[in-house]
Amino acid sequence: MTVLVTGSSGKVGAHLVRLLHEQGVAVRAGSRGPEKLTLPDGVASVKLALDDPADFPAALAGVTSVFLYCEPAAIGEFVAQAEAAGVRHVVIMSADAVLRPDAAVNPIAAPHVAVEQALAASSITSTPLNCGALASNAMPWAWQLKARGTVGLPYPNSYADPVNERDVAEAALAVLTDPSLGGRSYHLTGPEALTFTQHIKVIEAAAGRSIPVAQVPPAVWRANKPDFMPGDIADALLELWAASDSPVPLTGDVEKLTGHPARPFTEWAREYAGPFRG
Repeated sequence: MTVLVTGSSGKVGAHLVRLLHEQGVAVRAGSRGPEKLTLPDGVASVKLALDDPADFPAALAGVTSVFLYCEPAAIGEFVAQAEAAGVRHVVIMSADAVLRPDAAVNPIAAPHVAVEQALAASSITSTPLNCGALASNAMPWAWQLKARGTVGLPYPNSYADPVNERDVAEAALAVLTDPSLGGRSYHLTGPEALTFTQHIKVIEAAAGRSIPVAQVPPAVWRANKPDFMPGDIADALLELWAASDSPVPLTGDVEKLTGHPARPFTEWAREYAGPFRG
């Protein structure tokens, strides 16, 4: 068994590479910039940009399973190359936005839907991990705090279900190494639904400081969105936050796959409190 982990520079991918290596599974770390990876001894890396089919043959050679981030730009070519290489199983890091009624046209969900559908139509067994809001979505607040001295929230009472990236990686490890778990989808959430204001309170306790919060008009937030964020994604986020005024549904799928309860947001906050201290 050889597992190709795409996006190995990301938190989930990096955790998964380490976990697979510790389990004695042959793992290949794929990344757009493999020279920048810090890998365990004995783990091979390969250049892999999921929007560049020229990278696919070398990355997939000899691979039996793949952990795949959702990049739809060349998903047809990726699936064809994976089939030709003899890949038997693909675990997809997807989003729970695909569970929404408007998933096919929702800018957040649509790329994930495209990847899931391409794999479902292939001869390869696929296992989507439909993740809720990742805990690390809170990290941009540290950048706001440093730049402006406050965190601006258009909908401070919007709820999310922060799921720890370590839990996602452990869930992926389970479905990659236990054939009985493959071929179905899992909805991964954190153990609690928290408003953004409650997120901030947890981070304050971990960082040992007060974090000023200002409610900003949605149009102002939209005008000051991060440069890397497409406008349609910003609009979709505002729509999502406006609609999430009650606790989001939670599942037990993290515990089902990992054998332990999902990690609370307090654990993430303790680990990443440094940038919030200033």
